[in-house]
Amino acid sequence: MFRNYLKTAIRNLWKNKTYSFLNIFGLAIGITCASLIFLWVEDELSFNHQHLKRNNLYQILEHQHYDGKNYTFAATPGLLGPAIKSEIPGITNSFRASWNQTVLFSIGDKSTHEEGFYADSSIFNILTLPFVEGHPDQVFKDIHSVVITEKLAKKFFPNNLSNGRIRNVVGKAIKVNNKEDFIITGVIEDIPENNTLRFQWVAPFQIYYDHNDWTHEWGSNGVQTFVELNPRNSPSEIDGKLHDYIQTKYKEAIAKLFLLSMNDWHLRSNFEDGKRTGGLIVYVRMFTIIAWIILLIACINFMNLATARSEKRAREVGVRKVMGAPRKMLISQFISEAIFMSFLSVLVSLLMILLILPSFNTLVQKHLVFIILVCGLIAGSYPALYLSSFNPITVFKGLKIKGGTATLIRKVLVIIQFTISIVLIISTIIIFQQIQHVKNRDLGYNKDRLIQVIAEGDLAKHFEAVRQDLLSTGHVENASLAILDILSMGSSSSNFTWQGKDPNKKILITQDGIDPQYLPTTGLHLKYGRNFYPLAELDSFSLIINETLAGLMGKQNPDGETITWDTTRFRVIGVVKDFVYGNMYSKSDPLIFFCRPSWSSLVYVKLKSNGSVEKALAATEKVFKQDNPGYPFDYRFVDADFDAQFKTETLIGKLSRVFASLAIIISCLGLFGLAAYTAERRTKEIGIRKVLGASVSRITALLSKDFLQLVLISSIIAFPFSWWAMHEWLQNYAYRIQMSWWVFVIAGILAILIAIFTISFQAIRAAVANPVKNLRTE
Repeated sequence: MFRNYLKTAIRNLWKNKTYSFLNIFGLAIGITCASLIFLWVEDELSFNHQHLKRNNLYQILEHQHYDGKNYTFAATPGLLGPAIKSEIPGITNSFRASWNQTVLFSIGDKSTHEEGFYADSSIFNILTLPFVEGHPDQVFKDIHSVVITEKLAKKFFPNNLSNGRIRNVVGKAIKVNNKEDFIITGVIEDIPENNTLRFQWVAPFQIYYDHNDWTHEWGSNGVQTFVELNPRNSPSEIDGKLHDYIQTKYKEAIAKLFLLSMNDWHLRSNFEDGKRTGGLIVYVRMFTIIAWIILLIACINFMNLATARSEKRAREVGVRKVMGAPRKMLISQFISEAIFMSFLSVLVSLLMILLILPSFNTLVQKHLVFIILVCGLIAGSYPALYLSSFNPITVFKGLKIKGGTATLIRKVLVIIQFTISIVLIISTIIIFQQIQHVKNRDLGYNKDRLIQVIAEGDLAKHFEAVRQDLLSTGHVENASLAILDILSMGSSSSNFTWQGKDPNKKILITQDGIDPQYLPTTGLHLKYGRNFYPLAELDSFSLIINETLAGLMGKQNPDGETITWDTTRFRVIGVVKDFVYGNMYSKSDPLIFFCRPSWSSLVYVKLKSNGSVEKALAATEKVFKQDNPGYPFDYRFVDADFDAQFKTETLIGKLSRVFASLAIIISCLGLFGLAAYTAERRTKEIGIRKVLGASVSRITALLSKDFLQLVLISSIIAFPFSWWAMHEWLQNYAYRIQMSWWVFVIAGILAILIAIFTISFQAIRAAVANPVKNLRTE
């Protein structure tokens, strides 16, 4: 039976090559698109699955209340990890970790900057970090030890490979920051890309603890704390014990602790005013829905093209019924044919994926069989039921097959296709507008040709000489020092007071240490007062604040006012205009600049706006290597880092453009099929109209009118839904656009133009056909 179905399917495919190609190609596009989305979704959902204990692993976060709002931080006291491990039953293990830091590793003439962190040795018992060399219980016996990834080991020891794995590396010395030799005590497998904690090295937390006195205090936050729970204890139970735990150690603390599961680190880690607001899971769900929608559009296209050729198979159905074939058998045949075509579409889709994506083993193993069956059943069910319903007497007598309900269903399907396409067009335009709106906003500083370099070695101590050498190259406009990244900042405190401040009101204020050249280098604008003196020591107890903090102080120009930090008094000498940092979509938080070049960890270099960037970088590199020997010149462009802030939004924008284009292409194939079907059914009518004198343009307009009405109906449905969906999406951003009516008009006009272009081929072809030939065949 199956063999017979297969022969019939191949015969029909070969007989109708054009329609078969359109059917298979349209479905293949949908399957390719959906498959790639499913692959991305699976990768997102499998984040941190490397860790075998992930269901019992948690990070401790804090809610802190400032000025009527709750803020959520991952920073905790350095004493927290060991304390809760010993004092709270149900916590079986814990480890502390610093934030990722960039360290210079060197052996001989080889050197490289790598990111990693300092952590307790228990990290190797809690996380699943397979060792290539070394043993997790022995790696941190000596404080000057370091565990590195196999990738980092291969950079320094390319000759120590055996069957592709690193060997005989443990026990070798590696210099850190050109200062101290550390012993490599372990080599672990490379961390998978879909892992929240990514690093190239881990060193003992004791080093970080000894070099940072604030980690010894319960009142200071700045360390990450991770715990493993006993499976018999519920997270809510431990949450209750953690909530006010800090207050038992430090009465003035305002932090409220809680657990965040490792399963939520990547997808559900967004908090707003102390409440979880989702995260990337929103986009995972959205793209999953879009994948199924694209598949649905492709299946709808399949149905329309299949039923468009229905009358060509009417006699076949009639003969089979006369010969005794039951309807159930005919339905099985047509669904089998649909599954066979779906299988061919998947083969084409696999070829497309091979060209687009080098690796898709997971996809092949888990999804394709399911997709074949789903597409075959969905796309083949309606044509099978429709074709199998033909009455053999009606067919053989040559009477017109009833098509009222079938025609209505086809029109509804086309409306659904174009509604989705128009929604995607509108969404694409609005997403693009929102991204550009934020990117083009006035940041308050000039990020163009501004580079950031790590201030290593003794660079900060003799920076004025380095700066003069940079200026003498003729390629550099200015250079300066700072502690924090201008895009993110990240260090804050509430221990600031001033005259008139409510003593019961806590205000979180960002703080950064800069040198006197920072404002002119970055392009920050002074609104009131003056900059720091060129001789930094003269302004050791001076501050520059931003407009937001000046507003909180209740004075537009608080020049000369005193701000006290703990017990130290500082004088405000200037107010800088608010600039965007941290959250690119929000307003500036209150901020203080200290004149502290000696604290600095970053160098900012402003290249001249004219001239070659390559020559400017080469000249800058020469100065850095000459004035700070032993340290490689690794730089980052601030504007590139700025663009990276919108990674998620940019991805959504690109994918929405792709999805909109694919939806339109597939919808046009469906419309093409419906136009072909209509022209085929109205062949005699067209012939009579031409004989009676109807022009080609009139007939073309007659055939196109009904289709354009479908697109108009799609627009009417799509507009309100698009407005609602985009309005909800924009609510996630404090700094957002206002949707314009012209976006909807353009989307509707674009859909109509695309429909006219698609229909015109079939309409004109039917209109110019020889009426004599058409009427003779009737």
